Amino acid sequence: VQLQASGGGLVQAGASLRLSCAASGGTLSSYAMGWFRQAPGKEREFIAAIRRTGGRTQYADSVWGRFTISRDNGKNTVYLQMNSLKPEDTALYYCAAVSPRPVLITTPDRYEYWGQGTLSPFSS
Repeated sequence: VQLQASGGGLVQAGASLRLSCAASGGTLSSYAMGWFRQAPGKEREFIAAIRRTGGRTQYADSVWGRFTISRDNGKNTVYLQMNSLKPEDTALYYCAAVSPRPVLITTPDRYEYWGQGTLSPFSS
């Protein structure tokens, strides 16, 4: 399955942004999905994950209460709604897919498919 992330852009403190991750060449409903981000000079960081059916989600502490992961399997798309953005949210954001497991996966090396990344820079 191929993943295409989009929706990144210039933002200011307190702004909102919604990222999308569209799948092709496969059925998104077959996979649990995750969002990760990587800031310059830092390791890739888990942000959020959602079950195949969307019934359960998990978030990193750094984004809890501000970001929301959701999915529309009918549109083969996963979303990341980002509210109350902070300068430290500036990073390259990636979506990823993994075959379903009993628990949501938060480690990047266990994900099987990756999008190309979309940039969410921060403008003061």
